[in-house]
Amino acid sequence: MKLPIIPFSGAVLEAAGTIYEKTILRKKKVDYRSYNVFSFFSISLTVIILIILLGKIFPAVLGFHIAPEAFQAKNIIFLALVIIFSIAANLTLFYATKWEKITNIEPVRLLQPLFTILLAFVLFFSERHIGMNVIIAALIASLTLVISHIRRHHISMNKYSICALLASLFFAIELVISNEILKFYSPLTFYLIRCFFIFLVTFIIFKPDFKSENKSVWKSIIITGFIWVLYRLALYTGYINSGVIMTTLMLSLVTPIFIYLFSYIYLKERPSWRNIISAIVILACVAYAMISRGF
Repeated sequence: MKLPIIPFSGAVLEAAGTIYEKTILRKKKVDYRSYNVFSFFSISLTVIILIILLGKIFPAVLGFHIAPEAFQAKNIIFLALVIIFSIAANLTLFYATKWEKITNIEPVRLLQPLFTILLAFVLFFSERHIGMNVIIAALIASLTLVISHIRRHHISMNKYSICALLASLFFAIELVISNEILKFYSPLTFYLIRCFFIFLVTFIIFKPDFKSENKSVWKSIIITGFIWVLYRLALYTGYINSGVIMTTLMLSLVTPIFIYLFSYIYLKERPSWRNIISAIVILACVAYAMISRGF
C-alpha cells in the first residue's frame, strides 16, 4: 500500500511546483537567473528548518546524516557532478518555463523518465534486467516527440523546446548520479547539500539583489521552495525503497495528468492536439515499460 502514495503525492507536488514557478517567472516578471538563486536559497532555509524541528523525530528521513564514505574522493566528484548538472538543468528549464506555455514543453519534459531509464540501464548492472522491450519503448517515445514537431516536412523546435529537452537530459543525468551517492546521506541531508551549493554557485555567478523583489514574490518563492522539498523527499524515498526505474515510471505516469489539469485551471492554457497525442503515446510507452517490469 506504500507504493501508490509516491506517484500521486509526487505528481501533485511536481505539478503544483511547476505552475507556481510559471506564475513567478512570467506573471510576476522575475528573471530566471535571479529566480534560480532565490529559489534555492528558499529551499535551503526550508530544509534547515525541517531538520531542526523534525530531525530527531524522523531521523531516517529528516535527520542530518552523512556517512564517512561520502567524503571519499570518488563520491565527492559524484556530488560535484550532481551540482553541475542540477544547475544546468534548472537554468535551462526556468528559461523555457518563463517564455513558453507549459502545455507545449510538457511532452518534451516527458522524455526525462525515459532518459533516466536508459542511463540507469547503461550505468547500473542491477537495473539491466528491464530488457530490450523497455529500450524499444523509449525509442518509440523519442521518435513520437520528433514527429510531433514536424511542420511541413521539417522539424520545428524553437529554442524553448530545445532548452526543455536539454533540461530533461540534465535532470536525468543528475538523478542517476544521485542514486550512486544517496545511500551515504539521509534524503533531506543530501537535498540540503545539493540545493545549498546550487544557491552558492549561482549567487556568485549572477549576484542578484535580494531586495529587488516584493513581499508577494518572496511569499510565492517560499511556497514553491516548500513544495519542491516535499517532492524531493518523495522522490529520494522512492529511490531507496523501490529503485530508480520503478519510482521514475510511477511518477511519470501520473504527473502529466496534473500538469495539464493545473495549467488549464490556473494558467488557462489549452494543449494542442499534437501535444495531447504525443503525450498519450509517450505515456503509453512508459506504461508498457512499467508493465514489462511486472508491476
